[in-house]
Order: sequence, then C-alpha cells, then structure tokens
Amino acid sequence: MTSLRNSESRYGVLPMLLHWGMALLIIGLAALGLYMVSLPDAGYDREKITLIVVHKAFGMLALALVALRLAWRLVDMLPRGVEGAPIWQQVAAHVMHLLLYALMLAVPLTGWIMSSMGGYPLSFFGWFEVPDVVAENEALFPFFIELHAWLAWTLVALVAVHVVAALRHHFVIRDASLRRMLP
Repeated sequence: MTSLRNSESRYGVLPMLLHWGMALLIIGLAALGLYMVSLPDAGYDREKITLIVVHKAFGMLALALVALRLAWRLVDMLPRGVEGAPIWQQVAAHVMHLLLYALMLAVPLTGWIMSSMGGYPLSFFGWFEVPDVVAENEALFPFFIELHAWLAWTLVALVAVHVVAALRHHFVIRDASLRRMLP
C-alpha cells in the first residue's frame, strides 16, 4: 500500500492524486476554454455564459489545488531524482516543474484579475462569491483576456512536453520516473 506521504523513491497518495487531478483539470479547462471562446459573442448566448461560469469555478478550484500542492511540497520531502540521470536532465526537470507551477498559478490568477477588471462576478460553484482582486478597469480588461489566453496556451504546451518526457523516460530510457507517480 502506498503511503499518504512521499518516500525517498516514490510519491505518496496525496501528491499522486493532486498531480493526476490537476492534469485532468488543466486538460478539461483548456478544452472548455477553447470551446467556449469559439461560441459567438453576439447577444446573450446562454450556453456561452454558462460555460464561462463553469470555467471560472473550475479555474478557482485549480488555483486552490495548486496552492495545496505547493503547501504540501513545503511539508513533505520530494523523492530523490532518478539514478544516473545526467545533470542537464535534472536541471531541465527542475526548471520544467518550476515553470509548470508558475503557470498553474498565473493562468487562474489572470482569469480572476480578468473577471474583476471586467466587472463580472466570480462564483465558486454557487457556494460563495469570490471577491474581486482589483477594481474594474475596462482599458486593461482586453489585455488580461490576451494574457490569460497566452499563458493558458503556454501551460498546455509545457504539459505536452512534460507528458512526452515522461513517456520517453518510461518507454525509451526505461527508468522509474513515471512509475514513481503511479499507484
């Protein structure tokens, strides 16, 4: 049975659940975001508005989960790196993880700022209203729409590189990198 906490050689159950849950959430948010922006802006399209509300709620969930991941990393050890990996791969993996965490924070934060600047309420699944983080600002609102989109695309690209690297380690190099994150 896998422990809740990490060991020297494996990730624990909680980090695994957070990792795979965030992966599914990011893929789902990206797909939903792509679909909803493809819908027409004209009038009050009920489907588009509903999807935006759902997208924002799940975006806030993603922000909460990445905060939990970061908090957990502060109190739990990380498994040691894969034996025999060249230093450049260790550095690349470290940089990749830093970039992924930065983007997992930046994408929902820019969405939150965008909602605040646009004067659009942000509800967390109808349980409570999330307070605005900045004042309304019609002039900067379009900039944050673009920034949010660019950061989201960058996150999707880095997730794709992360997946390819994990699969390469598993099927080509045949080391334990991927197995450490599987139950």
